[in-house]
Amino acid sequence: MKDSVENKPVALKFSGYQKFVVAILAFLQFSIILDFMIIAPLGAIVMPALKIGPQEFATAVSAYAFSAGLSGLLAAGFADRFDRKKLLLFFYSGFILGTGLCAISADFQMLLLARIVTGIFGGVIGSIVLAISTDLFPLEMRGRVMGFVQTAFAASQILGLPIGLYLANSWNWHAPFVMIIAVGTIVGVVIALRLKPVNMHLGLKQEHSPLMHLFKTVAEPRYLLAFAATTFLATGGFMIMPFSSAFTVNNLGISLAQLPMVYLVTGLCTIFAGPLIGKASDRFGKYPVFVFGTCTSIVMVVTYTNLGPIPFAAVICINVVMFVGIFSRMIPAQALMSAIPEVTKRGAFNAVSSSVQQVSGGVASVIAGLIVAQEPDGHIVHFNILGYVVSCVALVTLTLMYLIHRSIHERPVK
Repeated sequence: MKDSVENKPVALKFSGYQKFVVAILAFLQFSIILDFMIIAPLGAIVMPALKIGPQEFATAVSAYAFSAGLSGLLAAGFADRFDRKKLLLFFYSGFILGTGLCAISADFQMLLLARIVTGIFGGVIGSIVLAISTDLFPLEMRGRVMGFVQTAFAASQILGLPIGLYLANSWNWHAPFVMIIAVGTIVGVVIALRLKPVNMHLGLKQEHSPLMHLFKTVAEPRYLLAFAATTFLATGGFMIMPFSSAFTVNNLGISLAQLPMVYLVTGLCTIFAGPLIGKASDRFGKYPVFVFGTCTSIVMVVTYTNLGPIPFAAVICINVVMFVGIFSRMIPAQALMSAIPEVTKRGAFNAVSSSVQQVSGGVASVIAGLIVAQEPDGHIVHFNILGYVVSCVALVTLTLMYLIHRSIHERPVK
């Protein structure tokens, strides 16, 4: 069937088990995304607590990305040689271990080590989730699947970030990681007991050598285009997010006590937007929705990064619209690129894509740390420059995604 079916009404219904899979993958993403996202809003607390500056903090953030990128690349050759459920449980157990190290970190060096360990395991999980989603759902349903799975991003804001910030403000910055460990353990047990094996790909012919499997994946021209798009897609979030809380508090005049409410309201709005964006992607086409998200994101990112002190309600409204734009890029992009790899290369493709995403994001985070600076009074300067850089990168990504959309439209996909 062809990608043009996107423009027709979708009538496919989720089965009971498919609903369970979507729900458990969403909860899984919730814990992974929360672990990554909690670092950014904790920046305003962690930096003074550990007596570090923006450069050191950006290094801690990027450490996760670089280690995740390396592990994703190393795992790619083996990603299609195991039951995806077993692979998921292995890496998820390691992720919980790394999060435990974050919970006991007492200085910058220990935090850096903990983020490296967490990245080694946690960075691969997203690619496994995408491979499972692609294996179990046809293209016509993947917009909705990605929409629901990506609501974990908003759910981490609604439940995770406000609770995490409350715990950090009430006790210390280690407390949110203890919360993640508790949630992750429950999710891991449910996956072990209820998720069926995902191993249909094991019955298909594959390369004998894992190294050759990796080589053929990274050498495929169609995949290279997707990896390039992934590289630019990752740039925006890794540049803006690490300093968003410090910028909101020190530049926009929002207090640490009000900060959880910003994430709460923003997440509450975007958690409803995710499934709607997914449905729109299946109904109207993934690329048109991506175009909408890109235009919205550019306008809001430039606006946000040039703000000064503004009312609390205005901060919330700007954040809501900006995240709707971000979701309108993430969801259709993931759904569209899920149609690129063959069944026997889905694990490797997603692992390499995740690796590229993490490494490029880590580089972007380091670059962002070099661009911005923090004045003695806490004021973040040069943040608007990041907004312009992110906007230019978004335009490049728009072109690359068009080429991907056209290539999928011109060949049969599954």
